[in-house]
Amino acid sequence: MCLKPLRMIRNTMIFCFACLCILEMSPWTADSVYAKTDSHNLTTAIAKVAADNIPAVAHIEVSEVREVNNPLQPFENNPLFHYFFNTPQNQPRKFKQELHALGTGMIMDNEGHILTNNHVVGGASKISVLLADGQRYDATLVGTDPKTDLAVIQIKADGNLPHVTFGDSDKIQVGDWVVAIGHPRGLDQTVTQGIISAKHRTGIMNPTNYQDYLQTDAAINPGNSGGPLLNLDGKVIGVNSAIESQSGGFEGIGFAIPSNMAVHVAKQLIAYGKVERGYLGADLLTLTPEVAEKKHLTMTRGALVEKVLKGGPADAAGIQVGDIITSYQGQSVSDASTLRDTVADTGIGEKVRITVERGGKQIELNAKVGSLAQEEMRMTAEVEKRLGAVVRAVTDQEVQQYNMQQSQGVAIQSLDTNGPLGLAGFEVNDLILAVDNQTVSGLQEFVDMIDLLKPDQRVQFTVLDHRSGQVGNILVMMR
Repeated sequence: MCLKPLRMIRNTMIFCFACLCILEMSPWTADSVYAKTDSHNLTTAIAKVAADNIPAVAHIEVSEVREVNNPLQPFENNPLFHYFFNTPQNQPRKFKQELHALGTGMIMDNEGHILTNNHVVGGASKISVLLADGQRYDATLVGTDPKTDLAVIQIKADGNLPHVTFGDSDKIQVGDWVVAIGHPRGLDQTVTQGIISAKHRTGIMNPTNYQDYLQTDAAINPGNSGGPLLNLDGKVIGVNSAIESQSGGFEGIGFAIPSNMAVHVAKQLIAYGKVERGYLGADLLTLTPEVAEKKHLTMTRGALVEKVLKGGPADAAGIQVGDIITSYQGQSVSDASTLRDTVADTGIGEKVRITVERGGKQIELNAKVGSLAQEEMRMTAEVEKRLGAVVRAVTDQEVQQYNMQQSQGVAIQSLDTNGPLGLAGFEVNDLILAVDNQTVSGLQEFVDMIDLLKPDQRVQFTVLDHRSGQVGNILVMMR
């Protein structure tokens, strides 16, 4: 394919880092009373937090073996290329490449479960953990959750292990002092301090993922990812995950996954190896004063329903496009992102009370929460039937690698070479960015686009070649 380079979308880049940290804490207990920082002696508080928790911070080393395409393969049958560059004949089509990375994690319990980031250990072929006492262990992967960028690994150790205690991240306040522990750039047991700069940051990484970041100015650098962010009581209130930077180094803007979200995900990964999420089947938009003015609405707070999936839980409950969801299970709804996270944490099959504003009236509705995993399976099955391919969401790593917008496109996960996409020349991990010049902003929208196409219709797909990073258009005959 002759493809045109993809234009840089943003100058500012979001960096995720591989790193692990261990903290001295008791497992699974959240603090019921949050101590104000002014009750601490700052001349000794940070030193105490560090001394108590460094034994529970782990240095993680990972290696990944992957197959990559031979870049010389296209010239295999070119005699002039072999003559001038003296390359051997019959070269392998693919070869193995080994990658190495460092990260941080925190020991959660005496069974050796270690919480870290998915981007630290996801896809690793080997995981090694070095503890603060110098002991090294091989680790096994318990489970990963790319949607929150969290993962749990496990080591088998004789005797008691130091472990962290988790605090209540909902009680942390902007301006509170925090301490980060990790292994930035391989420098073990590095301690930094700062404050909570903001709460409830969204859109930092892929906006289709579940995010509710704490923002901090505690120094975080490559290698800190997966490490703990602690309050001055020595309790974990966040998992360090990313920074926003133009230079690639720390610039005072770091992000941590709140501990309440992390504990919920970790418990499910340990129990089931995966995370089950609730699902309503409605596209939601945060109702801000600007959105309200544009749509001529009087309310300026809540979640505006922009789309209702036919046959989904929201549709069955009577929720309509244009409704403003103001309450969920008796709790006020401030924005769409928080509501989506709350629904995701609701048990599958649970009946919930939802209050909507419709035409100036408050309406009480009852919904039965569905399974997000089952809905995603249904969506991918429909695409596979029409295109002969299974698609997935674009990863954060791909967004960075190709300088893309964070909500753009879907990626090919598997492919039938005799299906419409296979016959057109698509390959696994190629990205579909648009259909007939209509931008694809996610899996649900892509499924909706494909559903509207007719059999035997010739459709133009805008595709990013995963090997070269170049973009071009390909015509596909639909089934």
